[in-house]
Amino acid sequence: MKSYKVGLSLGIGAYITWGLFPLYWPLLKPANSIEIVAHRAVWTFVFCIALLLYTGKLRSTFALLKDPRIALRLFASSILISINWLVYIWGVNHGHVVECALGYYINPLLIILFGVFLLKEKMRRLQWISVLMAAIGVIVLAIDYGRPPWIAIALASSWGSYGLVKKQLGLGALEGLAIETTLSLIPYAGYLIWIAEKGSGQFGHHLGLSTLLILAGVVTAVPLLMFNASANRLNFTIIGLLQYIIPTVQFLIGVLVRHEAMTPGRWVGFLIVWGALITLGYDLVKSGSSGDNSFAEFD
Repeated sequence: MKSYKVGLSLGIGAYITWGLFPLYWPLLKPANSIEIVAHRAVWTFVFCIALLLYTGKLRSTFALLKDPRIALRLFASSILISINWLVYIWGVNHGHVVECALGYYINPLLIILFGVFLLKEKMRRLQWISVLMAAIGVIVLAIDYGRPPWIAIALASSWGSYGLVKKQLGLGALEGLAIETTLSLIPYAGYLIWIAEKGSGQFGHHLGLSTLLILAGVVTAVPLLMFNASANRLNFTIIGLLQYIIPTVQFLIGVLVRHEAMTPGRWVGFLIVWGALITLGYDLVKSGSSGDNSFAEFD
């Protein structure tokens, strides 16, 4: 029971922290989205390397790159996580927090479709119903927006694809993140050096902003480690259901803090998506499994 309570506390803490990210990224302005992502990757790399050195896993982690199959998939996952981070931070800092939340609401449903079409898994009736409901909800939102919700679609597809690659690799959260940020280190570090030489970079001009840019690595890695510890103590169903904390917190921030517009059409679309998630949640509880919890990791 104690292990369960610790796991639940860590899981809830990780998911709430991820959900609060839309309050953090605007603090990094006037740095643009690419600069923020570059700092996030570089300082996450530094933090992960320090942890690997502390735990004595540095050599064994990077020995994985000797396998071409693993190296190629980690390179693909580093590209996917970069796309996800860039779209997410751009969306948050340009007034689209609610649409970002939508992306993470529909992500579990997209994962199910990946399982069916790519991994040849079978869907249960309630899962089909939830996916169809979500599709209807997205169509309603597209009509209301006057365009497809591209930010939500990009976030869901990039994160779902990232989860698929990570599922096939089966690596630990820290090890995978360390190698991914290592593979992206040269272009990101190069970009930061370039903008610093141009005088357009924000790092080093103000102590507060520079500190927050460095801490982007810490706030990226810490909730991931909290999640990893909780996943070892909780069953898949609980992990699968807890993940809805993230977009819910994001949605509340978008509506109550950022005061983003919610027209009647958007409320209808979100209500349909929420209905789809309730249906999926019921199916998860009924079946007693939410699948692989690697898909529950967020940025």
